[in-house]
Amino acid sequence: MTAATTPPAVSDHGGRHRPAARIPVLSAVGGQNLSLIGALVAVLTVFGLLNDNYLSLTNMQVIAEAATITGLLAVVQTVVIICGGLDISVGSQAGVASVVSAMAFTSAGSNAFAGMAAAVAVGLLIGVLNGAIIVYGRVNPTIATLAGLAAYKGLAQLLSDGRAQGYVLNDAVFVFLGRGRIAGLPVMVWILIAVALAVHVLLTCTDIGRNIYAIGGNDTAARLAGININKYLVAVYALVGAVAAVAGILLTARTGSGQPTSGSEGLELKAITASALGGCALKGGKGTVGGTLLAVALLGALENGLTVQGINSFWQNVAQGALLVVAVVIQQRRTGERAVGLPA
Repeated sequence: MTAATTPPAVSDHGGRHRPAARIPVLSAVGGQNLSLIGALVAVLTVFGLLNDNYLSLTNMQVIAEAATITGLLAVVQTVVIICGGLDISVGSQAGVASVVSAMAFTSAGSNAFAGMAAAVAVGLLIGVLNGAIIVYGRVNPTIATLAGLAAYKGLAQLLSDGRAQGYVLNDAVFVFLGRGRIAGLPVMVWILIAVALAVHVLLTCTDIGRNIYAIGGNDTAARLAGININKYLVAVYALVGAVAAVAGILLTARTGSGQPTSGSEGLELKAITASALGGCALKGGKGTVGGTLLAVALLGALENGLTVQGINSFWQNVAQGALLVVAVVIQQRRTGERAVGLPA
C-alpha cells in the first residue's frame, strides 16, 4: 500500500496552522473503527442478555431497515464534513423529496419512475442551491443550511398542505423498494450498501476523492494546487441533495405516502452524530464511510435496544446527544484542539 504524500501545513484564514489532509486508502479497519466495533458488540451483548428476542434474525432485519435512512444521510454528510462543510438541512430535503415523489407519482398516472425522477431532480436543485449560497454568497455552511432546514421544512408543508400525499402501496415498484427482500435483506439496505460502496470508492480510489480530502484538510493549499474549490463544494452539496432525495423516496415507499414531516424526526442530528462518532473531524479533512456505517449500526442497535426495553424515546434523544458530545471531545483530545472561546 502506498501512503499518500502530505503537503506541509499552511496557515488558514484564522491564522492557525492545520496539517493538510491525509487520505485513507484502506479505511475499513483502524483504531476508531475497532472502538466502534467493540461498542457495538457490547450493546448487542447487553440487550441480548436483557431480551431473548433482541438478537433474533427478525429484529436484526428491523434494526438494519430502520437505520437505512439515517445511513444514507450520514454517508453523504460524511462527504460534506470531509470537504470542510456541514449540511443541517438533509432531513428536510428528504421530507421535500418524499412529498414530491408521491405528488409526481399521482400526477403522472401512478408512474413510480416519474415520481422518483421528480424527487431526484428537486433534490439536485436544492443541493446546488445550498452550494451556491455557501460558495458564491459566502455564507457559513452551518448558517446557510440551518436556514435551509427551516425553509425546506416549510416547503414540504406548503406543497402538501400539511397532509400526507398520494398512496403508493398499490404500485409494485414502491412496494418492492419499501418492503421487498433480496437474499433475506430489505431492498432498502441493499440500496444503502450500494450508495455507501460508491461513495467509498469515490473518496478513496479517485482524484475527486483525494481533492475532497485536500480541500477539507487545507483549503489554501488546495487552491494553490489548482483545485477548483468552488466547483467541488457545489458538487458535494448537489450529491447531498440527490442522496437525500433517494432517502425521501424510500421514506415514501416505507410509509406508503409522501410525508411532509418525514424530515422532522431528528434525521439531521442522527446523520451528524453518526459522522462524528464514525471518525469525521468536524473541521474537515478526515473521515471514512466505513466508520460512519459502523456508527450508524451502533446508533441503530442502541435505539432499538432502548425501544425493546420500553425506555421512553426522550431518553433515546438524550443518549444520542451525549454520544455526539463524546465523539467531539474524543476528536479534540486526539488532535490537541480546544473548543472555541476556551482559554489556552
